[in-house]
Amino acid sequence: MSVLRRITGIFSEPPNADELALAQWSALSRQVPLMYAMLVSNSLILAWTHYGVAPVELTLYVPAVLVALSILRTTLWWIKRHRLPTADQARANLRSMIWVGAALALGFTAWSFALFPFGDAYLKSQIAFYMGITTIGCMFCLMHVRTAALAVGMCVLVPFTAFFVASGQDTLIAIAINMALAVAALLIILLGNNRDFADLVASRGEMAQRQAETQRLLEENHRLANIDSLTGIPNRRSFERELVARLEAAQAQGQSITVARIDIDNFRSVNEVYGQITGDLVLAELARRLAVVKRGSSFLARLDGDNFALIMSEVRYDKTGYPRCAQVITDALRPSFDLPLGVVRITASMGMAASRPGDTAESLFDHADYATWIAKRDTRGGCIEFDDSHLKDLRKTRHMEHLLHTADLDEEIYILLQPQFDVSLGETTGFEVLARWRSPILGEVSPVDFIPMAERTGQVNRVTQAVLRKAIAVGAQLPRSIRLSVNLSANDIGSTSAIEKIVAIVGASPTPTRIDFEITETAVMRDLKQANQSLLVLLGLGARIALDDFGTGHSSLTHVQKLPLHRIKIDRSFVAEVNNDPASRAIVKTMIDLCRNLGISCVFEGIETEEQLRALVALGGSVMQGYLFGRPMTADQVADYLKRERGLKRLEGRAAS
Repeated sequence: MSVLRRITGIFSEPPNADELALAQWSALSRQVPLMYAMLVSNSLILAWTHYGVAPVELTLYVPAVLVALSILRTTLWWIKRHRLPTADQARANLRSMIWVGAALALGFTAWSFALFPFGDAYLKSQIAFYMGITTIGCMFCLMHVRTAALAVGMCVLVPFTAFFVASGQDTLIAIAINMALAVAALLIILLGNNRDFADLVASRGEMAQRQAETQRLLEENHRLANIDSLTGIPNRRSFERELVARLEAAQAQGQSITVARIDIDNFRSVNEVYGQITGDLVLAELARRLAVVKRGSSFLARLDGDNFALIMSEVRYDKTGYPRCAQVITDALRPSFDLPLGVVRITASMGMAASRPGDTAESLFDHADYATWIAKRDTRGGCIEFDDSHLKDLRKTRHMEHLLHTADLDEEIYILLQPQFDVSLGETTGFEVLARWRSPILGEVSPVDFIPMAERTGQVNRVTQAVLRKAIAVGAQLPRSIRLSVNLSANDIGSTSAIEKIVAIVGASPTPTRIDFEITETAVMRDLKQANQSLLVLLGLGARIALDDFGTGHSSLTHVQKLPLHRIKIDRSFVAEVNNDPASRAIVKTMIDLCRNLGISCVFEGIETEEQLRALVALGGSVMQGYLFGRPMTADQVADYLKRERGLKRLEGRAAS
């Protein structure tokens, strides 16, 4: 059975493997013309040597027909040599080659036997030699298609052996045996070569597949590395590379490009209210809208989170170009986003900067980034164009950032304390700790300047820790009834490592903590869950939590409900209008009632006049903070302040008695 399977396997060609069929056809397209050229030349020589000895039909007409067929086949192969067939066409050509080869082999064999009776022993020997050498040559030319080589060999060898053995002549019988042995050995070699050829084609196909898979993975990795998976537009890496290339090209041509940075306002509230899935849908739709309105040569990228950027070369650098561009983008973002969980409306702050001579990609983007920061601070939802005044401020800011980064904050940061007075008790119950920076190079730096800068550059944690250490040191010298309020930023409560350092600082204090930590609603909005966890850790220290600037943020009642609060600080904007605005007075009354019902205290900021104080007391307020009760003071001044307060209280007590 194994022998039968081997024989069946030999005749099962052409194979179903497309690669092997195409490789065999390619090899034959180069070798078949050579085979026919050899066959034609050998046949013409044989016909010439027998001309005049054998009948003219055998030396002229029959070989002419066989040679014409061979030339026709050669011409067909030559015409098709540069054509790339399909796998099915290649298999069809191979099958036709097998049948045509077998037919021609039988034809030339019959012609040779017909010539054999004519001529002397030399001519008979030439016929035997012609048949043997031509058969071996043809089999070699067909070696890549074993079925064709075997068919040609058998169509010649079987009649050849039978004919010469039947002659009864020992010499002819020996020639037949030699021919059989030579063809058999040749077949074994050809079958081995054919197997090796098939293995080579298979390995080449596997290698091609691996290369194709490697290329696919490279392209996929390139796509993942350079394309934002959520929006399908280029990411920050692509943006940075494109910015470098476009800026270099523009500078080489003496031209300028514009970078616009787009920052979505309060995007975290979308995630908090509707969930991250809805937030992702908003970002994807926003990217689609920007891609639609941008010009074809502009480059749009998503930098991270809710930040996008554009590189443009078409903006006119005049008073109309920038506003028109900003208006197009604003109009694209103005329509609401109608999503399954609700309707979302957003605004975006944008900064635009045109490249200047000598700019690098980093400095150009820094200009656009700074303009965006100004836009979010001053004209939220608007667009700021980076100009010379911004350049001057930016250089000053960057210098300040460098000095803050390299500063010894324990030496350069100092604190002032502003009293918090409880009118129901008639005494000061605490102080808010205010950070100040005295740089040896810049001198006094306003907290309005360096606190936002510290938050933006990630230095605010160091500032908070320096302030906390100084507050604890001062608190140890104050009466036990006095508490100190220290402000925490969003970076403080949003960072586990920052909270751990705060815990370590408070834990190292030799006296029990009397610290109130003040947080803003803006800080809470970044990550309500993380903020809640951080505050619980601080409560474990014995600290108390106050919500600062209440009423100016978003979803204030939600934060009051979900956060572990002891105190709410009412923003000065409500206090300023409490005497003149009935609405402000009603809001303040509502806040006081809310705090009373929740069992938490309420502090009013910005008390500057007696009229404000009387109005707030009439509404039920008790704890006050503002210039009316005391301006921010140093730690040394606090002791004198408390002495005066206690002396005044004793005098009031004597007068009352």
